[in-house]
Amino acid sequence: MTRQATPERAVRNWGMTLPFQDRSLAESRALVEELPGLGYTDVWSAEVSGVDGFVPLALTAQWAPEVRLGTAIVPVSTRGPGLLAMSAATLADLAPGRFVLGIGSSSPAIVERWNAGTFAKPYARTRDTLRFLRRALAGEKVTERYETFEISGFRLEKAPVEPPRIVLAALRPRMLRLAAEEADGAITNWLSPEDVRRVRAEIGPDTELIARLFVCVSEDADRVRALARRMLAAYLTVPVYAAFHEWLGRGEALRPMREAWAAGDRQAALKAIPDEVVDALVVHGDAATCRARIREYVANGLDTPVLAPLPGGEVPLEQAVRDLAPGA
Repeated sequence: MTRQATPERAVRNWGMTLPFQDRSLAESRALVEELPGLGYTDVWSAEVSGVDGFVPLALTAQWAPEVRLGTAIVPVSTRGPGLLAMSAATLADLAPGRFVLGIGSSSPAIVERWNAGTFAKPYARTRDTLRFLRRALAGEKVTERYETFEISGFRLEKAPVEPPRIVLAALRPRMLRLAAEEADGAITNWLSPEDVRRVRAEIGPDTELIARLFVCVSEDADRVRALARRMLAAYLTVPVYAAFHEWLGRGEALRPMREAWAAGDRQAALKAIPDEVVDALVVHGDAATCRARIREYVANGLDTPVLAPLPGGEVPLEQAVRDLAPGA
């Protein structure tokens, strides 16, 4: 039986992830243009090994000028601080008052193996980048020795009239507290509605909490679980996500998966993920059930659900985007 969200907390934001998983960015314009009329308030990009985090939002600024735009997230160690400030200033100029810069430490695979960078002191690098960006995007000339890098005389040629809000990817208490104390919000990922309460307790009631929610509109639970297990294994074996779920209390449930993955037995790792973990972390069912589940996240303290519809359900992804809209 679907649990209904409590009515105390109204849905204010309802986001969508771009690009869509079933089409290229170049093919996405028509569906992006539909989003505001469907009730979507936000479009958030991602940056792993496909599109970058900024170009999709630059296009969305023209295609759907009503929506808020956000990066969720761009890594702090794959660009220099100055380049990151320039990219953020460009988006802030294209979408004044509507751009949110989401940054985070990312992972060793993305930073080191894929981008030839150095993944060191992730908390300090994120903190230092946040502090630099605050000053740079305000138009200051920055000369500062931070713990993880040094800046000498950087100033944007044209600072944005309205500096963007900056939010942090945060999975555990220390980074969550940094997000609450020095940033404008926190972004998290791969959590259940019940987990939202624990995350919210770390950041207090006034910090915006954003989360990407993976959603598959399908009543074939076995099919969805097979798809989701591949995604979960890829993520939850990454040390930062493994530690996150230890903190959330899933350490023992996920231990067989981690052990099989470490031994190189990928198939055993997939099979070791319990159904209840998949069902907790991936939203699935018919569209009405999915919308109700998303509202559970909101009822428990999530301000901005950012939907990432997965292909493979009974309806085409384009229709799923429409069916998952808040007013559908």
